[in-house]
Amino acid sequence: MENSASDPTALLTNARRPAQLAAFGRLLDVLDRLRTECPWDKKQTLHSLRHLTIEETYEISDAILRDDLPDLKKELGDVMLHLLFYARIAAEKGAFDIADVLNAQCEKLISRHPHIYGDVQADDEDAVKRNWEQLKLQEKGNKGVLSGVPTSLPALVKAMRIQEKARGAGFDWEQPEQVWQKVQEELGEFGEEYGHGNPGQMQAERAADEFGDLLFSLVNFARFAGINPEEALERTNRKFISRFQYLEGAASANGQRLADLTLAEMDGYWEEAKRRLAQPKGAN
Repeated sequence: MENSASDPTALLTNARRPAQLAAFGRLLDVLDRLRTECPWDKKQTLHSLRHLTIEETYEISDAILRDDLPDLKKELGDVMLHLLFYARIAAEKGAFDIADVLNAQCEKLISRHPHIYGDVQADDEDAVKRNWEQLKLQEKGNKGVLSGVPTSLPALVKAMRIQEKARGAGFDWEQPEQVWQKVQEELGEFGEEYGHGNPGQMQAERAADEFGDLLFSLVNFARFAGINPEEALERTNRKFISRFQYLEGAASANGQRLADLTLAEMDGYWEEAKRRLAQPKGAN
């Protein structure tokens, strides 16, 4: 097979469709054989695969964060196998097969994009999102606006999705200034509950509630500012890890153990890390 990796546009043409379909069919054939002949694959169930799929999904996320496209290709293959495996097991139960899955997805995408496949007007991203959420509500019938938010989502991601869905139903702030005022209000309420820095005066449960309100309002403001809070926090996580690892290495190079350093000495290494690892404005 001709290698088209040197020409990115070649990967986006319809000329690749036969190769794509052939590869898809090949994977289905491989899975069929593994399911009937391999002892491990024969034992798998929907439930036994679930935690493995979650792990593979996080590995995709890691590859994206590293901007490692070769590894991303590998991890996408792992998840693709899992998706086909679920459909294979469902077919064995007489429920559906992969063709049903793909056709249902096509029908959903067509119905959710009436501005492409119909005569609905949607001139910007916000209009598309509003249409999407309204169509989902119509499909769900009497189910609530927030019923589609998975309960097991990480809390920060869940807060963002809750707010996006509420916005799709017309429940949202009108101006960023209002959201910032809410952040200030929640910060003040948390300060009151925290005892202005005196933990001895704090009611732990009420303080946790106020801190949750503060985080929720910050996620709201991030949304208005066009910032993905999950990505922003991950950038800070990576920055902290990089600086702390520099601190550890610099101390070790000087024959020092972190346990023996004073906080002032650690701060000195930390400031050095900030200077040495400084990135251009706007970089990750």
